[in-house]
Amino acid sequence: MAPDARFPSSCSLDVVGIGNAIVDVLVQTDDSFLNAHGLQKGGMALIDEQQAEALYKASGPGLETSGGSVANTMVGIAQLGGRAGFIGRVRDDQLGTIFSHDIRAVGTRFDTPSATSGATTARCLIYVTPDAERTMCTFLGASTQLEPDDLDLSMVRETKVLYLEGYLWDSPAAKRAFIAAAEACREAGGQVALSLSDGFCVDRHRDSFLELVNGHVDVLFANETEILSLYETADLAGALDRVRSCCSTVAITRGADGSVVMSGDQRWDIGIFGLGDLLDTTGAGDLYAGGFLHAYTQGESLERCGQLGALCAGQIVTQLGARSQVSLKQLAAAHLN
Repeated sequence: MAPDARFPSSCSLDVVGIGNAIVDVLVQTDDSFLNAHGLQKGGMALIDEQQAEALYKASGPGLETSGGSVANTMVGIAQLGGRAGFIGRVRDDQLGTIFSHDIRAVGTRFDTPSATSGATTARCLIYVTPDAERTMCTFLGASTQLEPDDLDLSMVRETKVLYLEGYLWDSPAAKRAFIAAAEACREAGGQVALSLSDGFCVDRHRDSFLELVNGHVDVLFANETEILSLYETADLAGALDRVRSCCSTVAITRGADGSVVMSGDQRWDIGIFGLGDLLDTTGAGDLYAGGFLHAYTQGESLERCGQLGALCAGQIVTQLGARSQVSLKQLAAAHLN
């Protein structure tokens, strides 16, 4: 299908994402390691730099890949054949080198210079025990120190859609970068998409997110918990009515209940794709956004956008980690053509 006329014809990129640049370190281990290091099995904890370095050194061999919610989404778009770019901050250290090489190797443009001072590169240490339980320890490090000077505004102006994560609002400097990038993209004729990130993030920044959604965001991604939190209600139908009145395109994921895509008075209820046993839901929302935005920037219908998002999410939950082990492009050709 021909590209949508809503986007400038001069765009060299389909989607540019700005978010936390994190190296995922996936380690197969056992309960004795968790107990020895005081880790709560199945838990998710934020750790400091000293803890991160100690755990990293104590861990056995692991799979190290570029991660972070928005980075995962950009990789998904690249795997589908889209032109994706990423802006995020890493340090000039071993993990920063791994992040930069890995995200570029899968076809995502990444030009942000590595920081030469400050915190080390962010990492998420993911310990998987034989029962498939995941215990996660995250050090956000350099990723939270993104600032306006890190932005490549020429890249932002060349994209059809700029994709931003709500987590950026947690850092004053990253918040300024968020605003500057969104303004530059819109001035160039592009569109802005936002992920609300998580319910706690919404709680921290509700007033700001409500303002953003009301006229400053073209495409909004949220899960059911996040959209209910945004409007401080337990009434999903009411929350959907409110958000559809102020945001032109909305995609709400609902886990096993599929997703809802809305634009104006139109609504599409999208089912899930059961492609195998449910193993790990961590990257489902990231890959849903990747599939959706890829179809969106190729001029597909919003129903088709939701279906491709659901297909990508359906694949990623059948495996460990947020990097698809099968070709998403081939998967789409097999299931949606």
